[in-house]
Amino acid sequence: MRWLLLFLLVLLGALQYRLWFAEGSLAEQHRLELQVEEQTLINSELQARNSVLDREVLELQSGNKGVEQRAREQLGLIREGERFYQVVDSPDARLDKK
Repeated sequence: MRWLLLFLLVLLGALQYRLWFAEGSLAEQHRLELQVEEQTLINSELQARNSVLDREVLELQSGNKGVEQRAREQLGLIREGERFYQVVDSPDARLDKK
């Protein structure tokens, strides 16, 4: 009878080890769920970025308006006949803002 009880206790210990620590355990399942949540968040951010880039590509393909806007914003280009005015704050004004 003692051997049977000892065997059952060892078997219970082995099963508990597999449940909590071995491959496919509850701890590993929880870790994988956290990874899925993190990856879902990353995927949603990347999808938002991709939709913005898709919109930009469509604007650039549709005509000169998108190209002109990019040239103005990113390269600082102006049209022929336009004047460019650059407003620079004085050093004293920058200190007052802080």
